[in-house]
Amino acid sequence: MIPPLTRRIYDLTGDYRLRKLSADLSRHAALRPEQPPVVFFNASTRLGNLSQNAAFSLLASMAVQASGVPVVHFACTGGMTRCMLGTNPDDVHQPPPCSLCRRGTNRYLRNAPVVSFGEGETSNLRAALAGLGLPELEAFTYPCKSLGAAVPLGAFTLPGLRWALRRHHLRDDEATRFLWREYIVSAWAVARAFSDFLRQVEPQAAVLFNGIAFPEAAARWVARQMGVRVITHEVSYLPFTAFFVADAPAPTYPLGIPADFALSPRQNARLDAYLSQRFKGEFTMAGIRFWPEMQGLDEAFLRKAAKFRQIVPVFTNVIYDTSQVFANTHFEHMFAWLDALLPVMRAHPETLFVIRAHPDEMRPGTRKQAREHVRGWVERNGVAALPNVVFVGSREYLSSYDLIRRSKFVLVYNSSIGLEAVLLGAPVLAAAAARYTDYEVVHYPEDRDGYMRLLERFLSADEVSLPEEHPRNARRFLYYQLFKASLPFGDFLEPGSIPGAVRLKAFPWRQLRPENHPTMRVLVDGILRGKPFLLP
Repeated sequence: MIPPLTRRIYDLTGDYRLRKLSADLSRHAALRPEQPPVVFFNASTRLGNLSQNAAFSLLASMAVQASGVPVVHFACTGGMTRCMLGTNPDDVHQPPPCSLCRRGTNRYLRNAPVVSFGEGETSNLRAALAGLGLPELEAFTYPCKSLGAAVPLGAFTLPGLRWALRRHHLRDDEATRFLWREYIVSAWAVARAFSDFLRQVEPQAAVLFNGIAFPEAAARWVARQMGVRVITHEVSYLPFTAFFVADAPAPTYPLGIPADFALSPRQNARLDAYLSQRFKGEFTMAGIRFWPEMQGLDEAFLRKAAKFRQIVPVFTNVIYDTSQVFANTHFEHMFAWLDALLPVMRAHPETLFVIRAHPDEMRPGTRKQAREHVRGWVERNGVAALPNVVFVGSREYLSSYDLIRRSKFVLVYNSSIGLEAVLLGAPVLAAAAARYTDYEVVHYPEDRDGYMRLLERFLSADEVSLPEEHPRNARRFLYYQLFKASLPFGDFLEPGSIPGAVRLKAFPWRQLRPENHPTMRVLVDGILRGKPFLLP
């Protein structure tokens, strides 16, 4: 724990660096006013402290400005009556901390104009929402005369509602309906204000966080309706790295790996060095380390496993994560997949199934703890009573990699552990769409029936071989994802005073210019010239 005074000094140093950098940029960057501006909007990345995603947006905007192109930020100043980060799932009537967020906006967005929006008139919208149940709220649309289209506000807000409430299945109670109505009202405030904003500034591109969180989803829909090019971004897997992608929500991130791409000896060595650390649990995601320690398989587990013919791990996901919007192809959701696996587990007593909850499902010390989780599914279905099933909770730091090494094959929904399992030599059967399922990395049947047939065949076979192209494609995919599509910001950022937060390093404003840093070159070329967001 950092002492309060030390933390205060640390944060003040970061604020001083930001103020100086913003002043230098405003003073020295030679803007070309004939250039249409680029707009930035990231309402779902932070409240008070600077997160990695907020920092990626900030630095990208500075790089555009340093290259001579005007930048305008779109920001909320109380226009959303409820927002995702400001929602208290235990008390949905608690207002968001708007004053804290506004102070952050004033602190971080010094280097370019900021256009903000308020709530506006909502009486007609609220009247249309009154008395609607969950199915009607999900299907709810609202006409926008200026765009000549109905805005699908219910669909925009559903992923954010699940994220804020930390569950997939929403409770049909007044608290949930209240929050959903407020999210719809807030999404409408964004859509209406953002359409006016775009008409005012006539930008050449809009850079938005994620694209699925509902404020940015509404902004993305409006921009696409108006023909404005959209770029979204999201935190990547290496420390201080980000994905930027054009014309798609960031969680989908199509890599577009060339068919003839092959790793050189040097690239293979670089990937091996990363995997060596990863397989020890020494990694972070968005500044959070999920594995404070990693434990091998103990003697009790090994004695139990010795009684079975084979071991098959079942790796789950965080049910409310925004990636699940695109994952649910063969099954309605992850718990439907687990429901389908339960009769299979009962029908194969010779197999030890190890259900592994995702380490981020019950993140300690935060509100990001699932309210609908795998442990609850295990308890409701009496899974612990099955002699051939072991459940490993998210706070049990058992090495998934040791487990994979002893497995016949591996079952995943759409977690990145499927990619790693292939690299450890295990065949993988995926039940949902992931970034890697389009690249012949894992077994991914065309539909649910095909999945269930292949699962039964794998369980009954004496041996399941690993297709030789799977590990080769896994290495190609992982290298491309980590070292070409993940843009590094480590020269500009360092850890903040609390987990997950960052602050700027001390560096001259000229380092933001595209000719002076490869990340800034890729960002500027991608945002202004439509080039791929890939490192050379």
